[in-house]
Amino acid sequence: MVEFAGWLMPLQYTGILEEHRAVRARAGLFDLSHMGEIFVEGPEAAVGLGRAITSDPAAMKVGRAHYSMICFPDGGILDDLIVYRLADERFMIVANASNAAAVSDALAERLLGLRLVLDDRSLTTALVAIQGPLSVSILTPLTGIPLAEMRYYSVAEDTVAGVPALVARTGYTGEDGFEIVVDIAAATTVWDAVMAAGTKVGMVPVGLGARDTLRLEAGMPLYGNELGPDTTPFEAGLGRVVAFTKEGDFTGRTALARASEEPRKKLVGLVVRGRGIARHGYDVFKGDRRIGSVTSGTLSPTLGDAIAMAYVTPAESEPGTILAVGIRDQQVAAEVVPLPFYRRPA
Repeated sequence: MVEFAGWLMPLQYTGILEEHRAVRARAGLFDLSHMGEIFVEGPEAAVGLGRAITSDPAAMKVGRAHYSMICFPDGGILDDLIVYRLADERFMIVANASNAAAVSDALAERLLGLRLVLDDRSLTTALVAIQGPLSVSILTPLTGIPLAEMRYYSVAEDTVAGVPALVARTGYTGEDGFEIVVDIAAATTVWDAVMAAGTKVGMVPVGLGARDTLRLEAGMPLYGNELGPDTTPFEAGLGRVVAFTKEGDFTGRTALARASEEPRKKLVGLVVRGRGIARHGYDVFKGDRRIGSVTSGTLSPTLGDAIAMAYVTPAESEPGTILAVGIRDQQVAAEVVPLPFYRRPA
């Protein structure tokens, strides 16, 4: 167990490698109750959120979700979010644990005076995620939702193990799977029921360690590593979440328009071609010139390569470029590659 954003979280249950491989081959169960869940409801919920975040919630259909960001006025990232449209006038925003309070406060300030209610349920709501190729078959007997028919990034409301729940086909592993939102009092009921169903086919509980290696293989950013106040969505390769075409102004619009044309850095994938593992904070070089730093790195359990994400100068960001990472007082060759490192089989 380790401290994580004010929570006590499992780093691993039986072992990072075992848990990682179970998710890729079968399924894994994650307790993500540390994440923030913020509900916004009312006649001006859609337009209000559109002014507060980078994406366009008003364009979403009911039952759909999208990836978004909330930015500072200077274009830096306050947090990355998933926004769910539960009804015409009702949305749920899921924020990172470390930023949940800051996101709630920023939304309260930006939505002030509009006809809506902001309800931060982060401490009264639990989130359980099942991820992996067997997720549909494990979860289907426990709910009335036709899971196999759900589209990726969609959400439905029903019950799981007899408990009222929101079920979304979303995740943070690069695999198929579902995230289940329930009242905190029902968390153990749902966890135990899903665990009992999945254990029969080799599902295991998964901690933070494997969650990090899974998301890194899938090229998914982590706030505090790839994302932060000193980075814009365009530098992170996520400019798609900024909806310049939506009606009205939104926080950071002017700065983000400028950033879209002149990124200071670019997030890239690296595969280390020499010996060693590139870790967070290690310097990246082109010749003797330092051009950036590693944001996340590991030895990929799936691929067998040492992989990393790093910010480098735009001129050195093209796939195939050979750079070097400073590892133990040596410069070790690393090749720029496209993200993600891993895509699940079709």
